[in-house]
Amino acid sequence: MTAVRSYDAVVVGSGPNGFAAAICVAQAGRSVLMMEGRDTVGGGVRSEALTLPGFVHDSCAAIFPLSVASPFLGSLPLEKFGLEWLHAPYPLAHPLDNGQAVLAERSLPATARRLAGDGKAYQGLLQPFLQDWPRFAKDLLGPLPLPPGAPLTFGRFAASALWPARRLAQTLFRQPEARALFAGLAAHAMLDLNQLATSAFGIVIALTVHQVGWPLPRRGAQSLSDALTAYFTHLGGEIITGQWVRRLEDLPPARAILFDLTPRQLLQILGERLPPGYRRALQRYRYGMGVFKIDYALDGPVPWQAPECAQAAALHLGGSMEEIASSERLVSRGRIPPNPFVLVAQHTPFDPSRAPVGKHTLWAYCHVPHASPVDMTAAVEAQIERFAPGFRERVLARHVRRPAEMEAYNPNYVGGDINGGIQDLRQLYTRPALRRNPYATPLPGVYLCSSATPPGGGVHGMCGYHAAQAVLRRELRG
Repeated sequence: MTAVRSYDAVVVGSGPNGFAAAICVAQAGRSVLMMEGRDTVGGGVRSEALTLPGFVHDSCAAIFPLSVASPFLGSLPLEKFGLEWLHAPYPLAHPLDNGQAVLAERSLPATARRLAGDGKAYQGLLQPFLQDWPRFAKDLLGPLPLPPGAPLTFGRFAASALWPARRLAQTLFRQPEARALFAGLAAHAMLDLNQLATSAFGIVIALTVHQVGWPLPRRGAQSLSDALTAYFTHLGGEIITGQWVRRLEDLPPARAILFDLTPRQLLQILGERLPPGYRRALQRYRYGMGVFKIDYALDGPVPWQAPECAQAAALHLGGSMEEIASSERLVSRGRIPPNPFVLVAQHTPFDPSRAPVGKHTLWAYCHVPHASPVDMTAAVEAQIERFAPGFRERVLARHVRRPAEMEAYNPNYVGGDINGGIQDLRQLYTRPALRRNPYATPLPGVYLCSSATPPGGGVHGMCGYHAAQAVLRRELRG
């Protein structure tokens, strides 16, 4: 009878947080096994041939500012393991109905100059945080810092971040251009922009534009996961794919287990093993809006009306602040917006390796109510056509994923919620339950390291890093 190998840690799930947890423990010289149910690693950081031969599409995440800005992922030598970051001339464009576009440049002063009368206010909002970025980022991307490492900067951030995004934009900016830009940035929260603390998302996303830009990995998002794989195995880590974990008995012996899963999957695996109070807390965990995603194979570049848009890695399609806020408010109330806020990424103008010569891809999604079955294809394409007349004529093929199909692709996306749980003020720092250590469960040696823990969604790996730090302190000290 063959003996079953034991490990210091087993990580279940290979998203960026799972990789961060596994790498962090492996860096400490510990034995680590990662187990992934799919045949390929990556979670939301994968690439697939979704439309036609020769076209490479990113399955979920497509632009990666938080990966570079992350105090942990950004510190890894992934370039030595095949990762190459590419930058478009402009990180972000926000087209308007007058045929022009608001551009967010890597340079904060350059962006401020484009905002004319609101440039001073925009620069004044962001500059203090950029000046103290290394310390501030550590406070920002983790559990609630008590006390913060950069107390003055974090206090200033809290004073602005607690505002509803719509109110802050109306108070701080006078012109529709700056208001629209900030609303689009804040809409990454996937919340009603009239809610408290939605300004936090607008500020943080804007900071990434000016601190690190909005990079994309050459050859697709899978390149990032492949580099993480190469570095992890270089450290001695092991990976098993194509094996779903349904119960604890499916795992080999380990001193610590870290789950890159959301509460729903954790409940399915651990079930009655969990104490009733903690189990009830996980059952109360709230999931938010879903996404409706379309990947396009195109016969040529998108014919943007504002020519600068062709030079942007990402675009926010929603027109004015009022329209974006209305759309997000309707979705938060379970209703379908007539003009959804659409997020777009265009890779092939800057990475031609992703499509046949002369052809292009386009990545787009809009927010929809949780688990909505409604087909948003026509509405999404109407928004693109609004700012790029003639777009439909360039579509060779499309691949659609509704919220249910997003969840089927990645079970962590419950109801299509790509953030692994709603990120409002009630649940941002208390995810998945109100505990002194949000990563530890009441079961000895069992931890949660997914985006259902602080600091929440995004390809930054910091949930996994902080969970691994807790494991190293509490389980693997000897």
